[in-house]
Amino acid sequence: MRRMVGPEKAYKELVAAGKLYADPAQENAVALLQKLHGHLSKYRPGKRGLFGGSGKAPQGLYLWGGVGRGKSLLMDLFYDRAPLTPRARVHFHEFMAETHERIAQWRAMSDGERKRQTHVVRRAPIDDPLPHVARATFQSAHLLCFDEFQVTDIADAMILGRFFDWLFRFGAVVVATSNRHPDDLYKDGLNRNVFLPSIDLLKANMQVHELGAARDYRLDQLTGTKVYHYPLGPEADAAMDAAWARLTMAASEARDELHVRGRSLIIPRAARGAARVSFVDMCASALGAEDYLTVARTYNTLFMDHIPALSPEKRNEARRFVTLVDALYEHKTKFVCSADAAPEDLYPKGDGAFEFERTTSRLMEMQSAEYLGEEHTSGEVSS
Repeated sequence: MRRMVGPEKAYKELVAAGKLYADPAQENAVALLQKLHGHLSKYRPGKRGLFGGSGKAPQGLYLWGGVGRGKSLLMDLFYDRAPLTPRARVHFHEFMAETHERIAQWRAMSDGERKRQTHVVRRAPIDDPLPHVARATFQSAHLLCFDEFQVTDIADAMILGRFFDWLFRFGAVVVATSNRHPDDLYKDGLNRNVFLPSIDLLKANMQVHELGAARDYRLDQLTGTKVYHYPLGPEADAAMDAAWARLTMAASEARDELHVRGRSLIIPRAARGAARVSFVDMCASALGAEDYLTVARTYNTLFMDHIPALSPEKRNEARRFVTLVDALYEHKTKFVCSADAAPEDLYPKGDGAFEFERTTSRLMEMQSAEYLGEEHTSGEVSS
């Protein structure tokens, strides 16, 4: 089975095929992932007992380093072939948003409803949602792979330690990528001293390894190539497909469902921290700033197909597009797109054209090597 091959062999095959550069730093990280792969092939979480495990879970891996070093790609090679099921790979920001929703749902239940849940932890207080929600999470995924592990919100910081403590007790194995060392998580956050035990917990249950690759591979894949393709037509479509294939190489592609204040936002195609949507997907329906900020935080690169020429007749679509570009720009999300015209000609005249000038300027700047070299930000520490 392809799943049982393991990440090390898959990595070597990609290097041999010329699809990846041989990189000693990446090879070291792959060796650690391969070792974990071997442990997982023998790990069988137990079905009995309060904490759901008859054997000790293997230590997970926390892979950190600068942008574009290949962290997400290596984790995908591991995840796609992991021998442990059920499992889940998710952006950490999105996972925490869903966790907060589950906590709110538990709090809204009566005690009778809580006791009837299949994930209730009998010896835990029924009015404490964290152990019960953690067990539901473990039931759905024994292996959790998180992309862009960051703690930027006080609400996340306050629950993360206790929630992950329960996950680890149940026997969950966690692999994560991050731009920060665990010691720098929630840095300068409000009441950070309360969060410090969470850092110790993560380090106790996950091997911390820095991926110090010499090259910024994501920047290599975007720099020197066009990221804004016009006019629309077969040539632009082919260029978009080629750029998508180059950036998401070796990664499995999936449909994502983002959660925004209890609503679902569907992303048709996502892989390796990138998303691909059409203009209609994002701008022809009633989406707003929160939706676009969630997209910008979740993905380091957004591909958008078929941006039309804009005019006062499409003022609503144009206004949403302006808001989307602002969100992408704020979080330094890379933007690859196909459009009907150059940025300065997308909305040349009419009501709204003046307000669109800032968007034109940003679309031009977002094509520059300086912007492409900026570090993507998932959010700011908030209080």
